[in-house]
Amino acid sequence: MITAGSSRLEAWDSGTGPSLVFIHGVGTSGEMWRAAREKGRMRQALFSIAIATVLVATANSQSSAAFSKWSPGTLDIHQINTGRGNAAFLMLPDGTTLLIDAGDGGNPPPRGTAPKPDASRTPAEWIVRYLRAAGATQVDYAMLTHFHNDHMGAMPEVMKSIPVRTMLDRAWPDYDYPSRDHAEFKRSDFVAYRELLRQKQTNGERFVPGRADQIVLRHVPAKYPEFRVQNVLANGEVWTGTGAATQRLFPDLETVPQADWPTENMTSLGIRLSYGKFDYYSGGDIPGRPRPGYPQWHDVETPVAKVVGQVEAAVLNHHGNRDSTNASWVSALRPRLWIIPVWSSDHPAHDVLDRMLSERLYPGPRDVLATNMIEANRIVIGPMLDRLASAQGHIVIRVSAGGASYQVFILDDTADTYRVIKTIGPFVSE
Repeated sequence: MITAGSSRLEAWDSGTGPSLVFIHGVGTSGEMWRAAREKGRMRQALFSIAIATVLVATANSQSSAAFSKWSPGTLDIHQINTGRGNAAFLMLPDGTTLLIDAGDGGNPPPRGTAPKPDASRTPAEWIVRYLRAAGATQVDYAMLTHFHNDHMGAMPEVMKSIPVRTMLDRAWPDYDYPSRDHAEFKRSDFVAYRELLRQKQTNGERFVPGRADQIVLRHVPAKYPEFRVQNVLANGEVWTGTGAATQRLFPDLETVPQADWPTENMTSLGIRLSYGKFDYYSGGDIPGRPRPGYPQWHDVETPVAKVVGQVEAAVLNHHGNRDSTNASWVSALRPRLWIIPVWSSDHPAHDVLDRMLSERLYPGPRDVLATNMIEANRIVIGPMLDRLASAQGHIVIRVSAGGASYQVFILDDTADTYRVIKTIGPFVSE
């Protein structure tokens, strides 16, 4: 039963067919409707109900069908769950492909997540299988947000397994920031990655903040003029929001004690992707809450939030770790969808989740979607985790042609059949 004002609309569903949307309500095939008129206001009630119904008709429905293939004009954003770190695959409106990170790191159970679907293959193998199942024959752009193994550990193997045309990172070709002897430049996965770039099978490029012409549609860009990827930040250099101008957040390192130098997380790169009215943010592991006693410029989130602004969907910085997602960040981005790539029992922190859900920081509904949720975290955080819209599975945001609306599909991560186990939405882009 749906009530609007003093009018009531009642429905009984005797059908078993797929969800259908009607001008006067929503139901399944074979259902019977009965409307009750009270105080002469049924016409107004039906109008109100129709508007609400179009927006929420299919929200939170369950399904077991295979996920449908991408089609031209659609934007698909896949947050892939391997249980070992971040990996996001985007099929852009003209079929251009973008891979953001390919992680192989993190803690084993019980502190961390188990491999997904299982440990019979490496995270890189699972990622490549996912890409091919999604229709990719090559990766047009791959992007490393930063050089931690939970973001890049699988990338060398991915590069060997599927053609990658252009690789973007924060330090190519010199790899000298904050210094040439930076600890992350000595790890075996980084050494293997750099050697692959030296072989020139993949074109390496330094990611340049401020540019909006570095990640572009490669097939029929003229058909989608409303699509844009804005480079927002890297190495503490942040787009100002005007043209290609940038500003430096970090001081000259020669004036700073080495103990206060930016961490690898602080150097993360980030993008804002726009398609019509739909906006999406992804920015690695930038922090927003400096450790006690550290300089205030270690808060990277607050100045970045000012230029990113409101978005429909945002990947949580640093997996929702305790140093991330400050109040300024939450109130500036105010997304309808928060995406948490989880591989540890502190993803997300209790106070981070509290801020994400706070209607004091921004009003209105929002859905929190996690790739995993560990039992240890459930014990510590408790009932607040019951408010997550999804706590397990690959997360796919499918944006309609032109970007006017979008819907979430949660895919089964226990096998590579990619069955849809839940749908959320659709939503209207604002």
